[in-house]
Amino acid sequence: MASVRPSPPRWATRLLRWFCAPHRLDEMEGDLNELFHERVATVGVQKARWRYIRDVVSLMRPSLIKRQKSEYPRPTHTDMIRNYLTVAFRNLAKNRVYSFINITGLASGMAVAMLIGLWVWDELSYNKYHQNYDRIATVLRHFTIDGKKETGGQSSPTPLGQELRSSFSGDFTHVVMSTQPVNYIIANGDDEFTQSGRFMQSEAPDMLSLRMLRGSRASLRETNSILLSASLAQKLFGGADPINQIVTIDTKAEAKVTGVYKDLPTNSEFKDVTYIAPFDLYASINPWVKEAQDKWGENNFPIYVQIAPHTTFEQVSSKLKNIMLKHLDAKKAAQKPEVFLHPMSQWHLYSTFENGVKVTSEGVKFVWFYGIIGVFVLLLACINFMNLSTARSEKRAKEVGIRKAVGSQRAQLVGQFLSESLLMAGLAFMVCLGIVQVILPWFNGVADKTIALLWTNPVFWIAGLTFTGFTALLAGSYPAFYLSSLQPIRTLKGGILSGRSAAYSRKLLVVFQFTISIALIIGTLVVHHQIQFVKNRPVGYSRNGLLSFPENGLLDKVDVLRGELLRTGVVYEVAESASPLTKVGSNNTGFEWTGKVPGADDDFGTLGVSYEYGKTIGWQFVAGRDFSRQFPSDSSGLVVNEAAVKVMGLKKPVGEIVRSDDWHKGTFRILGVIKDMVMDSPFEPVRPTIFSLRGYKRWLFVKINPQTSVNDALSKIEAVFKAVVPSVPFEYKFVDDEYRAKFGAEERIGKLSTFFAGLAVLISCLGIFGLASFTAEQRTKEIGIRKVLGASVANVWQMLSKDFVVLVLIACLIAVPIAYYFMSGWLQNYQYRTELSWWIFAVAILGAVLLTLLTVSFQAIKAALVNPVKSLRSE
Repeated sequence: MASVRPSPPRWATRLLRWFCAPHRLDEMEGDLNELFHERVATVGVQKARWRYIRDVVSLMRPSLIKRQKSEYPRPTHTDMIRNYLTVAFRNLAKNRVYSFINITGLASGMAVAMLIGLWVWDELSYNKYHQNYDRIATVLRHFTIDGKKETGGQSSPTPLGQELRSSFSGDFTHVVMSTQPVNYIIANGDDEFTQSGRFMQSEAPDMLSLRMLRGSRASLRETNSILLSASLAQKLFGGADPINQIVTIDTKAEAKVTGVYKDLPTNSEFKDVTYIAPFDLYASINPWVKEAQDKWGENNFPIYVQIAPHTTFEQVSSKLKNIMLKHLDAKKAAQKPEVFLHPMSQWHLYSTFENGVKVTSEGVKFVWFYGIIGVFVLLLACINFMNLSTARSEKRAKEVGIRKAVGSQRAQLVGQFLSESLLMAGLAFMVCLGIVQVILPWFNGVADKTIALLWTNPVFWIAGLTFTGFTALLAGSYPAFYLSSLQPIRTLKGGILSGRSAAYSRKLLVVFQFTISIALIIGTLVVHHQIQFVKNRPVGYSRNGLLSFPENGLLDKVDVLRGELLRTGVVYEVAESASPLTKVGSNNTGFEWTGKVPGADDDFGTLGVSYEYGKTIGWQFVAGRDFSRQFPSDSSGLVVNEAAVKVMGLKKPVGEIVRSDDWHKGTFRILGVIKDMVMDSPFEPVRPTIFSLRGYKRWLFVKINPQTSVNDALSKIEAVFKAVVPSVPFEYKFVDDEYRAKFGAEERIGKLSTFFAGLAVLISCLGIFGLASFTAEQRTKEIGIRKVLGASVANVWQMLSKDFVVLVLIACLIAVPIAYYFMSGWLQNYQYRTELSWWIFAVAILGAVLLTLLTVSFQAIKAALVNPVKSLRSE
């Protein structure tokens, strides 16, 4: 069989034909071919080819210079950039799979970073809508209980507002007394809506810098006036002018609409305020407000202030520190109340105090947490780009060698590769914008935001383009500077990255990628496990079929309502309470009992209920009995929870006498002890709570008969409500839903963590897929030889998969202790918490290994099934 005659490299001959003058081409090509065959006989084929390439390059240089001077104009920077982009597009089109992986990975990472960036910006810009943001504060106080400083809520004594206004007028521009958000029925004829709003003193609109659409801010000075948000005005009046129209507030008072203001944004603490009415109007509706005008020992309303321009919060706080001491009795004064101003700029992220000192709140931790996740996910995407680019660089090495051989400078090569990286990052940025626009509605729903892409904001585009440029530089710098540094001789020989050291950097980056991904998976599993653990916590009462109704004019006819509802047969029981079941609305001190340690401070949740409250909600007794209408003396009776008994230190609490000098002054007897009911945060210990029959009731509870379907019961209950209280809208909530809402923040963390962890894993798997594809392509001939020698598909699959699985297992060994450390710290934030179980780490490790095998197996099996004749035919 005749042997094949060796020939010079075709690509070198093509270069010669391109650059040399046509009239000399035949002569030069013939001489070079003759010289090549002479050298084959003396030095061998390989050396003859390299000397042929050297001769071609030496002949090309003068020809190239001559053609540039005589036939072609001098290239400009625009020509160079155009050439860079042309080559870049050709490379993208030629390597579609790698282009898709790179662009998809980068776009995903950039989308995560953009979403988190928008979320962080929204968090950091909280309350900046108000023009006087940096000078507004709320009045808070520290007080000492058992030697430890506690920080009171926003409610302050009513006379404190007047004291600030009269004695410190030079330090404040505005002093505003306000109610907490109040849910009242606002009606215009038959159009009735239960809305959340506030009753505030007349300076509030100026202090909050409301943007008036109709009327003026000053109009709130009229006692029977009301300002409506634009959305509420639209509900009540449609397109008609609401100014000077009369609305009814909770069927108790009428007010004239004197202004309409633009709805407040969702990143304002006052976002839910849909109406503002005068504080004096609230006092006229609720007589108890006038009784509290001189009571320094009761904390009823928030006080907001705006300090004068010439002073600071610290200076004013130092003046106010001891303002309450001279007005309190000895017992209250012993708690050493210290008044201070809490700036609006710190309301959202810095409202947590421990022992009188501001500490890092959950909000700040979330900002850092998600910010770090965004950086890491973007870094994962950049690592993918770097890994795949360096892996493919052997194919580009000859291109670099030829470019340098024909005179390209290193700076030009760097520009070439960075332009390709910039093109890819630019395409990824465009894809990223599409991803973010599609995902934003879901993201807003999960994060409880109303974030939008700022299409018309130049700052957004400047930031986005800068961000894209930085990403391109970060992702493309390594291959650009590395490839451009290679010597032409080495690159044209081939095999520059075939040694062990060339693969170390890629392996290290893969380990880093999966370390982050596995840590995020573990963190997500821990969050979900903690939420589920708390959801399964015994709550001490029955939530099933339990409806809650705000007072809103119902309690005036509660006896009639109860009787009619019970007659329907679909209602088990009806009861009243001072607070919803998911919150203890008040707390008091000043209780005395036998055996109390002298001087010991006490703080109990206090709740007024009706006789049927326990039967309605199904609380569970551990000792004693419930309130009963058969015993008139029960009006001075108490039901306490286990936490209260523990604080009191009573071994036999039933029958014990409790005295109060502050809360409903008098003597009370403990009738029974119930199991602790989870009424506040389900993640925290139950508050010691006292239940009595005294006090104003603000909530109505209806227990549906368990033997009745909910839909049938609701229709009959609604009919009774419309017959007995037709002026009150039939608006209710299921207590089960209200309790479930308490997990909102943690569930948001879980959902967002799942989303980010999923994208991190996806990006990592894309990188593994690309590297597996490259590895299979690189080892095509090896696989062919192994198959010829008898290797099975399973053997080839094992060979290609083993290296990646080992890398992922190394990542697991690194990620597990890191995740354990951080998630243990996160769980310490909850007093009622789960433990870090071994199965969480096992599931994360097993999942990572399975995902790696699935990702690699596609390419491994594809390579193993290739006919070895096809893979070896070039030899």
